[in-house]
Amino acid sequence: MIAAGIGFVPGGTAQAAGPSADGAHGITSSKDLLKSAANAFTFSSPADRSVQKTPPAGGSKAAAAPQGADAAVDGDLKVGLSGTASSARTIALKTEITSNLGTPLSFVIEWGDGTYGGDVADSSGTVTMTSHHTYAEVGSYTVKVTVYGPDGAAGITATNEMPFITPGSEFTPHSPTRLLDSRDGTGAGQAAQVPAWGETRVKVAGNHGIPADVAAVVLNVTVTNTRAAGHVRAYADGTERPTTSNVNYAAGDSVPNLVIVPVGKNGYVNLYNSGEQGVDLIADVTGYFTRTSANGYTPTDPTRFVDTREGLGTPQGMTPGQSQFGVQITGTRGIPAGAKAVALNVTVTNPRAAGHLTVFPSGQAAPNTSNLNFTGGQTIANAVIVPVGPDGKINVRNGGWDPADVIVDVVGYYSPDSVSAYIPIRPKRDLDTRDAAQWPSGPLKPYRYIFSTYGEEDPTATAMVLNTTVTNTGGAGHLTVSPDPNALWQYENKTHTPPVAPNSSTLNWTAGKTVPNLVQASTGAHGIVDFFNRSGNNTDLIIDIFGIYDRH
Repeated sequence: MIAAGIGFVPGGTAQAAGPSADGAHGITSSKDLLKSAANAFTFSSPADRSVQKTPPAGGSKAAAAPQGADAAVDGDLKVGLSGTASSARTIALKTEITSNLGTPLSFVIEWGDGTYGGDVADSSGTVTMTSHHTYAEVGSYTVKVTVYGPDGAAGITATNEMPFITPGSEFTPHSPTRLLDSRDGTGAGQAAQVPAWGETRVKVAGNHGIPADVAAVVLNVTVTNTRAAGHVRAYADGTERPTTSNVNYAAGDSVPNLVIVPVGKNGYVNLYNSGEQGVDLIADVTGYFTRTSANGYTPTDPTRFVDTREGLGTPQGMTPGQSQFGVQITGTRGIPAGAKAVALNVTVTNPRAAGHLTVFPSGQAAPNTSNLNFTGGQTIANAVIVPVGPDGKINVRNGGWDPADVIVDVVGYYSPDSVSAYIPIRPKRDLDTRDAAQWPSGPLKPYRYIFSTYGEEDPTATAMVLNTTVTNTGGAGHLTVSPDPNALWQYENKTHTPPVAPNSSTLNWTAGKTVPNLVQASTGAHGIVDFFNRSGNNTDLIIDIFGIYDRH
């Protein structure tokens, strides 16, 4: 269960007197999630693969023989290795030494990155020692351990080695490119809707310059030409289909949502249509993650960079149809000059007719992709990860024929100097306020918020990749997600400071709509994230977890 409480902000303003927590508490630990994800990265090299060297008579050059051969005449010395990842770049190495040579035995660990470790084994027989090491960069390494016999068996050694791959991955931006469009057959071979309760595959690895060793991909997935309600699930090909959702839609909708999804071992991602009618699906790539050094992530408090209604970040006034404006990203408001990509939440409001927005790096023509689709009069938001142009800017284009207001909130950036690496997890439904067994308090009340404890006991987690969905909405409103300034103990003893909702939005809705949006939520200083219902009506909130950014 989510670790959460409900707070009330009188008058609908976050600056008012503080909330009081009255929800049930149960911790969703990022440490446990990391452990679950990292445990898939387990490697070993058994003791029978170790190589023993013994000094031959007369002091001539030592001979090497694998264990099991008859060459070990002066004693028996073996070393077995097993390594399990415990976070993005940390290995827990178990060294199992078997010897009949006496003690003490010493061993040296070559971690594969030019650094060394080691210890002394004082027990005889078989002894297991555990060592930990954090790599400076994600990647593939060869771990080598050499055990040295005691003084009475000078010159006898045993060596073993094994590969180790960090579970953490780093980001490489990609020019927005369409990988799938079922309407015209792009990426699918032929034009055909994805059938009810059916799925289509998206080729990722080796497609449009994406490398074969890609670990996860950033896709903007759009569902259109819908004839009934349903939802779309994105997941790695060759893995079990999750019970979470990525894009929710109703009949007649064209709905986008950003997904960060692991790539199957065969290089494909699956998109499953959980609906009673066929739909068209579109997938545009804007970046990918690999387990090689690239760009780490730095979350920020949500910060408004653009609001055309006020003239913030661009001249005041609606963005005309078929036009675009630039936004300076790097070198301003805490985003460093070295940032290669930026994580945004983009909102369109007051559009006079249907259309779409495209967000892309400066210095290039607008691509044939979209980030946000809208209808006349609709207010809708979508998460965006986009490369930054050479001049540190991005462009936002109104692809419709009529004017619309545009809002851009920055939630983080990717750069070579950023330290947080991404670890995808098996999708997990963390909260559903419709489920009385999980959340007895019912829908999120007007101007209240839920706080969720993800990483208070794990300060290495810096952000969570979540999909937030609102449903059973009683009226128009928006959701704001931000880190909480309090620690959990402050809520428990009622000494917390009232959290202030930032001037940003994560998703917007109207009465009766079901609306999803991805959020890369900073866990702040205390590992607690707030979810504010910024409306005067009840709404049900669903939170699905898809991954974690971890600094170690």
